[in-house]
Amino acid sequence: MVASLNRLSESTSPYLLQHADNPVHWWPWCDEALELAATTDRPILLSIGYSACHWCHVMAHESFEDEETARVMNELFVNIKVDREERPDLDKIYQLAHQVLTRRGGGWPLTVFLAPDTRLPFFAGTYFPRETRYGMPSFKSLLERIAAAWRDQRSELEQQNRQMQEFLAGVAAPRGDDELPDATLAGQALAQLSQQFDPEHGGFGGAPKFPNPSNLRFLLRWPFAGDDRARAQEMALTTLARMAAGGIHDHLAGGFCRYSVDAQWMIPHFEKMAYDNAQLLPLYALAWRVSGDQWFREAATGIVDWVLADLQGEDGGYYSSYDADSEGEEGRYYIWTPDQVEALLSAEEYAAFAPRFGLDRPPNFEQQAWHLHAFRSIEDVAAKLGIPAAEVRARIAGARRKLLAERATRVPPGRDDKTLCSWNALMIEGMAVAARNLDDERLLVSARRALDYLRATLWDGERLLAVARDGKARLNAYLDDHAFLLLALMELLATDWRDADLDFAVTLADALIERFADSEGGGFFFTSHDHEALIQRPKPFQDDAIPSGNAVAAEALLRLGHLLAEPRYLGAAEGALRGAGPELRRFPHAYCASLCALADALDPSRLLILRGEIAAEQRNALTRKLSPRDALYRVAGALETRYPLKGGFTAYLCQGLSCSAPIESLGELERALDGGVAADG
Repeated sequence: MVASLNRLSESTSPYLLQHADNPVHWWPWCDEALELAATTDRPILLSIGYSACHWCHVMAHESFEDEETARVMNELFVNIKVDREERPDLDKIYQLAHQVLTRRGGGWPLTVFLAPDTRLPFFAGTYFPRETRYGMPSFKSLLERIAAAWRDQRSELEQQNRQMQEFLAGVAAPRGDDELPDATLAGQALAQLSQQFDPEHGGFGGAPKFPNPSNLRFLLRWPFAGDDRARAQEMALTTLARMAAGGIHDHLAGGFCRYSVDAQWMIPHFEKMAYDNAQLLPLYALAWRVSGDQWFREAATGIVDWVLADLQGEDGGYYSSYDADSEGEEGRYYIWTPDQVEALLSAEEYAAFAPRFGLDRPPNFEQQAWHLHAFRSIEDVAAKLGIPAAEVRARIAGARRKLLAERATRVPPGRDDKTLCSWNALMIEGMAVAARNLDDERLLVSARRALDYLRATLWDGERLLAVARDGKARLNAYLDDHAFLLLALMELLATDWRDADLDFAVTLADALIERFADSEGGGFFFTSHDHEALIQRPKPFQDDAIPSGNAVAAEALLRLGHLLAEPRYLGAAEGALRGAGPELRRFPHAYCASLCALADALDPSRLLILRGEIAAEQRNALTRKLSPRDALYRVAGALETRYPLKGGFTAYLCQGLSCSAPIESLGELERALDGGVAADG
């Protein structure tokens, strides 16, 4: 029987709920919809997007809300709508299929037509307009042509699908190397990134320009020496500084948008994502620690302010994103005119604010409005006005408060209020790292609330779940959920030890190995062994907007394995790195997260283990002696046998599986930190 209703109203996804009133007979991805396609022999129209996606909204308004287009869709296809954030497994598979079919990269909305029996794709695209334009056919005419092709050229399309199936099987689970990759790959990655680096504006490549946090983390964390170290830091710090000055940075509320449409970081695509800000927070905190530049600390603190105000729910979980659009227009919430700003500020405030953020220049947004971009430094503005830089900062701070209050009266962009385990884990990790570097208690409190939320909502005592909304959790968790949460726990343990967090970390590590490991080829599959059977089971190693789950799993397992001296975790981590080897050798700069993990495998970071009483100031002083790769754990009862307390204070300085003899004074510990580890077995 043909479905006659839209079936999205019970979804946990705000993106799917946005389409619940469409005249399209949408289904979520489910057995019933797949069965309907098979029994009626109608192709599946699979539409994948996400709540904050601008072009997803455009296609929805143009086509999915149009009665005539919906009639054609309902008559010819079984229509399935998927939130790529809830189902990254499906998105990974069909983005790859799109690339194979079209010979170009994909994006969102992703529009794929699948054979009803095999679910293999035979045609794919992204956005299609309602009317013929942009060199693309109208969506309605495309639907009719696709249906006719399936009817009249079925044998050719089925042959194409068999070839697609062979290709997907061939790339699903490549075999890894017998040996670990070697350290020379880091130098190659540095050279490749140097070739792409924009020395004037920072970042890599031209427009559109993305933050690429995995690249920046690699540049700040890999143990380069000499000129290579200086070059790596220069690229990372220049990029972070230019981004902080740019319009990609929300200069009023804090936080960063997803990417810039230009090479200058000036005009962003205005959606603000949890995962970007989660990764940029620890990078700005680390940049401040490395450079001492207050601008980096302010950018990090701004992210925290925005997250605490707008992204963290009352239950402790972090929401997913904010749309690019409000009132049907991209960026409307964020842009200004000089007259609007001047009317809100005092003359003194405007005199400082306008040259700082470009209000004294021609419009930079669609030739009719102004988006805030830091064109002139605080020092330049101070020199122009003949006043101290501190006075300029004070005036701009006052202006920010007034403009932010005014902006709060506008219609805000929509918020996607589902909580994703993996993105929450990234934010917990970022908060924990930044808490140590910024010495800000708010960050640790926020991270603890989020972790407690995840354990209460997305952990059922035996299994991790991927997504929740309004207290309702669902979907088997993926590799990224397990790996990111494990690394977040390791960072929390390094910030503020709790035995319960170590127990949870061990449980997650065991689940990761048991449910995701490829025992033959090395590494971890993206989906668990008991996951729904799909046309491919990916085993991804390459970074994209978030780091590779295999890379993060390797880094987290190495940290836990070295802390506990557990060879099973170390072996699984090395298996993931060997699995990445063939791809890593081809394009090292595309695997920066794997390189960060490789550093810990080839040259393990130092672990400073503290037992007993130590003042916060003394602990902070010890932390400053450690490199960004090193970790300090003030362990409690769970590890008292491995690291026994002797007297009122004891420290152990470890590297890999070797630890120093017990160190029983701070002076001796400082000398050991300056001189390295004395191995004691």
